[in-house]
Amino acid sequence: MEYVNLLKLCVGADSVEDLEDWQTSQRGRWPAGRAEHVTRMWPKREADLLAGGSLFWVIKGVILCRQRLLGLEERRGSDGIARCALVLDSKVIRTEAAPRRPFQGWRYLAPEDSPRDLAPGRAADDALPPDLARALAEIGLR
Repeated sequence: MEYVNLLKLCVGADSVEDLEDWQTSQRGRWPAGRAEHVTRMWPKREADLLAGGSLFWVIKGVILCRQRLLGLEERRGSDGIARCALVLDSKVIRTEAAPRRPFQGWRYLAPEDSPRDLAPGRAADDALPPDLARALAEIGLR
């Protein structure tokens, strides 16, 4: 079975470190080794996502990282409405920068259209400012 990824805006984060810091601050809410992101809609391609997919995060207009999808679980808000928790591996994997225009919700992302993971030695590099990362990605230099 071919897998598929999800693409989601990381609203409120200015960097990968912001995402990591927020998830670290929330760890007491989730089982060890997991993180969650709750979204309104349930993906119709659940089996394809769980066959090896990841959630790719768009930060300030640029895909910069991903987290492996472990499952989808129902969550009910205080309003009683059922939502979908994207259950993620807690490890945030940095990727090559890839610009993306704003969108609402999430989008499916085919593996062949997904940015590659950064080499292990590059994952610790200082992050470029988002505008510079976006400009370099647009001309194919990052």
